Amino acid sequence: MTQLNTPYPATAYLTGFLRSRGFSAVQEDLALALVLRLFSRDGLGAVRKCIGALPRQQRTPRLQAFERAFAQYLAAIEPVVAFLQGRDPSIAHRIAGRRFLPEGSRFAPLDAYVDPDGGDPLAWAFGVLGVTDRARHFATLYLDDVADVLREAVDARFEFVRYAESLAQSQASFEPLAQALAAPENLIDRTLRELTLDAVQRHAPRVVLVSAPFPGNVYGAFRIAQAIKAHDAAIVTVLGGGFVNTELRELAEPRVFDYFDYVTLDDGERPLLALLDHLAGKRPREHLVRTFQRLDNDVRYVDARRPADADIPFAEAGTPTWDGLPLDRYLSLLDMLNPMHRLWSDARWNKLTVAHGCYWKKCSFCDVSLDYISRYDAVAAGTLVDRIEAVIAETGQTGFHFVDEAAPPKALGALAEELARRGRAISWWGNIRFEKSFTPELCARLADSGCIAVSGGLEVASDRLLKLMQKGVSVEQVARVTQAFTDAGILVHAYLMYGFPTQTVQDTVDALEYVRQLFAAGCIQSGFFHRFACTVHSPVGQHPERYGVTLKPLPQVSFARNDVGFIDPTGVDHDALGVALNKALYNYMHGIGLDQNVRSWFSGRVPRSTVPSHFIERALRQ
Repeated sequence: MTQLNTPYPATAYLTGFLRSRGFSAVQEDLALALVLRLFSRDGLGAVRKCIGALPRQQRTPRLQAFERAFAQYLAAIEPVVAFLQGRDPSIAHRIAGRRFLPEGSRFAPLDAYVDPDGGDPLAWAFGVLGVTDRARHFATLYLDDVADVLREAVDARFEFVRYAESLAQSQASFEPLAQALAAPENLIDRTLRELTLDAVQRHAPRVVLVSAPFPGNVYGAFRIAQAIKAHDAAIVTVLGGGFVNTELRELAEPRVFDYFDYVTLDDGERPLLALLDHLAGKRPREHLVRTFQRLDNDVRYVDARRPADADIPFAEAGTPTWDGLPLDRYLSLLDMLNPMHRLWSDARWNKLTVAHGCYWKKCSFCDVSLDYISRYDAVAAGTLVDRIEAVIAETGQTGFHFVDEAAPPKALGALAEELARRGRAISWWGNIRFEKSFTPELCARLADSGCIAVSGGLEVASDRLLKLMQKGVSVEQVARVTQAFTDAGILVHAYLMYGFPTQTVQDTVDALEYVRQLFAAGCIQSGFFHRFACTVHSPVGQHPERYGVTLKPLPQVSFARNDVGFIDPTGVDHDALGVALNKALYNYMHGIGLDQNVRSWFSGRVPRSTVPSHFIERALRQ
């Protein structure tokens, strides 16, 4: 599962492309179907039976509380889901009143908000009339409470996002995943199998393509394939997606092919055309493109590209289609009381790409050697707006999330002009680089075209480290660019990083001070600190000596290979510092603690910040 508010775009792109080439293709979102089946009256009843089957000593306080309030949970579950789907807005008043929903531990943080004047403690977030958003937040907490129950009663690996990802992420051996797949089915496994077979019976496919974009999709992908093969081994199953492209490039595990007949790498269009030709008897298996298969119990990789087998140009990849996906059944969740942060889980966005790959492709922490980043391929603004208009005609919705690695400023400017020329009104947001091309004038034009938010990488917020990672920006530049977006009325989210090679405690304290000043100056409204991970496809992973670190040896790999440990001579405990960074950032996003000395967030002794107290203000004045 990735997110519940909107479909992941891989199937939409491939379905649209295959139909444009004359194939009969349909799509299903079994992740959404699984959640809707579990979070229903019947689903909760099944969960209660699982609790009843547990020995009494294993019934935790959370499970006991769920059983005591079961009638209230049962009465609320379907109205809450319908409300989050936008099908029953009137129930918002009951939900917002906080007497309708049973409240578990997820509601506890609400008690931390106190109005010193004795008024509504959440008025800062929702105001007087924000009933719908208030109810959506409470309804989201309610679903999180139920998910906690599922985790303790059924499957400790359950998550709305990153479900059982430890079974796949950088797992050199297939054994942990194999053992999980061989284990008896639990309620979630059984439900997914039933949904899979229902889809197979409705569509009667000859070939099933499964996209696994992240490690948290892999266990579910294999369970889907397992169900299909047990039902009808003649159905051809194919695995692809971001996880495969990143982590399975050295696949050598024959057992994978007990579930999937083929595994394809990188953009799926060309490998699938070659594979479908092979299955139709038009192409020998020796002439497949970027495809793993099992022959005589050995895994073989075939990439017999001929001149005619070049990747499909982005301009010819076609328009994605959401036909067949239940667009009125996705859940608009509100889990974070921050106007920018909520965009990732709230509302259903049509996901499109402005350009293939990254026009910068220099950042040393990024997988720049892989095709999805290294091969930059743009389209004309007219083609992009044609696709936008086709999607609007199909879905009836005008909100777009551009899911580029980094949308090019020139392309976005051309998009704004084309939207204005056609008089087409949309709302959109996406990922960018904070580069100087985003002038106040361009930001104003983007806002006029419908841009409501952007996200971009400030990363380590240290000019020394930004230069080392070849980010191509400075802290001052980021301040000016983010201010230009904010002045245009566009929300800004900053991707942040800690633990980069040679990053010291002083660097970390200074980075947090820069971030504090950016929040205080109104340059950014949201952010997230990621722990740096060295990957084998990044410049750091391929040339560690340039970054002052030594890689730890990897075990023999037959399954997934991506993250690689390294030895940093600084010896800093970045995990301990990360707790302070994330706590501070969470508070900053809610307007709390912006006047505190950043050292107060850290436990133990840390150095004073060396950043001038009004550094960002001066940078903006200049």
